[in-house]
Amino acid sequence: MSKTYTDAAAALEGILFDGMTIMAGGFGLCGIPENLIAALRDSATRDITAISNNAGVDDFGLGLLLQSRQIKKMISSYVGENKEFERQFLAKELELEFNPQGTLAERIRAGGAGIPGFYTKTGVGTLIAEGKEHKDFSGETYIMETGLVADVALVKAWKGDREGNLVYRKTARNFNPMMATAGKITVAEVEELVEVGALDPDHIHTPGIFVQRIIQSKDLEKRIEQRTIREKGE
Repeated sequence: MSKTYTDAAAALEGILFDGMTIMAGGFGLCGIPENLIAALRDSATRDITAISNNAGVDDFGLGLLLQSRQIKKMISSYVGENKEFERQFLAKELELEFNPQGTLAERIRAGGAGIPGFYTKTGVGTLIAEGKEHKDFSGETYIMETGLVADVALVKAWKGDREGNLVYRKTARNFNPMMATAGKITVAEVEELVEVGALDPDHIHTPGIFVQRIIQSKDLEKRIEQRTIREKGE
């Protein structure tokens, strides 16, 4: 059965439902699955729990789903670039589960590895630790964090083949590889879609066994989250 789909809408057909949990890869606006997020918005799926390092910006990335009020809850690390996120959160219209960034990455990795929970020192003595199990190891206190899985993981890669083998590039390698393992269904969009055998096996970051559907990206914007320009001579 072919894993290749013609576009993002086709790749998401039949796997979306109200109240679902999704993961969306990327770091800031780098390496986000632009086409798949736009198709998710167009699907009008509601009450989504979104697991993502950040929430895009107001009119791009996951910010599109916040504008359309399709996200009910965010499980995130950094959300400081999105005014609509801030407005909804302060108005108690949006649930938020904050995570230290390393903890979020490890929760996703653990979920993909089938590990239901783990102990970490990060967050001990802070609001992060409230309501969580505490345990001492070698005289140090740790808190238990649970692994994360998603109904659908949306990831972005630089190159992929028709069997779903993926290669990421630079910063886009943040969060995408572990999310690819933690989705019950993983849908990947790639900048370059190549034939099976074209990728060097030693360079593959995500084996195709973790990917059920794949598309080639179209009309990518690749926005810069905060553009800073230094004047010549400074």
